[in-house]
Amino acid sequence: MAALPHLPAQPETVQSKGVEASSAVRAPRRGGMAWRYFGDARATLMAPQLLLLQVAHPVVGAGVEEHSTFRVEPWPRLKRTLFSLSTVIYGGQRAATEEARRLIRVHAGMKGTDSAGRRYRALDPEAYHWVHATLVKGPVDAQSLFGKGMTAQETEAYYREMRDVGRVWGLKDHHLPPDWAAFNAYYDDMVDNRLEFNQSVRDVLDELAHPAKPFRLLPGPLWRPFARIAAHYALLVTVGTLPPRLRDRLHLTWSPRQQRALRRFARVVRFLMLLVPPPLRITGTLAIAYWATHGPGTDPATRRPLGAR
Repeated sequence: MAALPHLPAQPETVQSKGVEASSAVRAPRRGGMAWRYFGDARATLMAPQLLLLQVAHPVVGAGVEEHSTFRVEPWPRLKRTLFSLSTVIYGGQRAATEEARRLIRVHAGMKGTDSAGRRYRALDPEAYHWVHATLVKGPVDAQSLFGKGMTAQETEAYYREMRDVGRVWGLKDHHLPPDWAAFNAYYDDMVDNRLEFNQSVRDVLDELAHPAKPFRLLPGPLWRPFARIAAHYALLVTVGTLPPRLRDRLHLTWSPRQQRALRRFARVVRFLMLLVPPPLRITGTLAIAYWATHGPGTDPATRRPLGAR
């Protein structure tokens, strides 16, 4: 395996000064590869898998278990996450920088000792980078499964832009693999050596199997049929797209029958997306980003056309 970038032995924390806007630290430009693929509707189908991968990291899992409201309010938590990610990718340079600073402030106090007696802090660069890494890889995997896939040139361009997103978030150059090949080596090493089964993994799987009502006033008899369908396909995609070695470590079963069902579902999605012009495939995410940056209570100074200039 190629040499991997290692984190410094001395304690280090993601710093807000790392999210200063500059020509070298850029939010994605309008029309670029990150703009085109990150918010694609097909990428949203991978969201539960990304969450599962994130909480399988011991630091992220401990932080979610002890500091997150995911278990008691999954839908509001999902909404806040969508608003945050959409702002960073599509909101423009200033909005992305301010959102990155906000995230660092929110996570700065999240620290403690996990159930195995290991001390953790949410701004640990390895954990912060792993969350970023899952967001980088998810849209690429979505295009491979639910589309025709990205070309090598598109993938490299997309990774360069998403690497800049990591720097906007406060990660430093030595935390971020320099190219797509190095990124994949890093990603595989993390899957093989750092991810684990923990309480947060259980909680995510339980929520996927039994999704809560999106709002309290929704009658249970109306929600339950939709919940069963959503749970079936969410688990199918989530479990089916995990690396097989990680599936085994998380005690998840996968059968040839499930694999065939995933292929059938992927074919349906590919066909349906052929009917949607490419610009419309990110319409939902653009709408979220616009509301996050232009809605009530937002800074008027950030109210400008979406996308970094």
